[in-house]
Amino acid sequence: MNTYKKFIHIITSIILALAISACSKKSDPAPSFDESKLAHFSIEFDNIVGERTLVLDNVNNLYTNAKGEKFSISTLQYFISNVKLSTSTGETYTVNQDSSYFLIKGADRSTRFTKMRVPEGDYSKLTFTIGVDSLRSTMDISKRTGVLDPASGHAGMYWGWNSGYIFFKLEGNSPSISDDVNGDPTGNKKFRYHIGGFGGYSSPTINNVKTVTIDLTTAGVAKVRSDRQSNVHLFVDIMKVFNGSKAFSIAEHPSVMFSQFSTNVAQNLTEMFRHDHTEN
Repeated sequence: MNTYKKFIHIITSIILALAISACSKKSDPAPSFDESKLAHFSIEFDNIVGERTLVLDNVNNLYTNAKGEKFSISTLQYFISNVKLSTSTGETYTVNQDSSYFLIKGADRSTRFTKMRVPEGDYSKLTFTIGVDSLRSTMDISKRTGVLDPASGHAGMYWGWNSGYIFFKLEGNSPSISDDVNGDPTGNKKFRYHIGGFGGYSSPTINNVKTVTIDLTTAGVAKVRSDRQSNVHLFVDIMKVFNGSKAFSIAEHPSVMFSQFSTNVAQNLTEMFRHDHTEN
């Protein structure tokens, strides 16, 4: 009988604990964001190469990667999307997705500012996607407007043959590239990195959609207020494309597109972003 009573006591305790846990989850406070009062907020993507400012077609002052290869850059473009902001208490605000797709162009400095409206608050963490998520990539064209318009707005960032967006495009020249069949057959010693792939529509393929999270606490939290604009200034180091954790040689990989090696380049892309300061 004592054993039976102990068993009943244990079962009762477990049920009680589960009930308390369920009540606790139901009573968790909802995010306190007031979406009726949205304020201006922006992220600045300031492109650099190592310690130098990005200059396109710098043929007389070449950059040098960790492999000792010199190179110039002629084209740089990439998508930023799905922006989220989090407070120090763990509350997260997701920017309206329809207003959360941006195309940064190295040749157009005005595109370096991604402007949006978010609730007032002190935000200590920033999260965004490099590229275009699978859901938006497969939506009806009527839901893909502006910079996502496959017909006119994508600025050469769409594979018609593959029905998918190029998330990141980097092109340039390097004297390290051979003129033979393994390099650039045109003799221009050109490299091309067109990185995309959202995981496949009807069957699994390469998935290079990457998410980046930036801690803002060290260089300044974003204090978003209705009477001013808060701007998070990020340096984007294009040198990391070559010198990241998946470092590679331009001469060995002068052209990377929809291939397995593109996953290495995509990993390096996540390492490009560094928070420099916040303007409040």
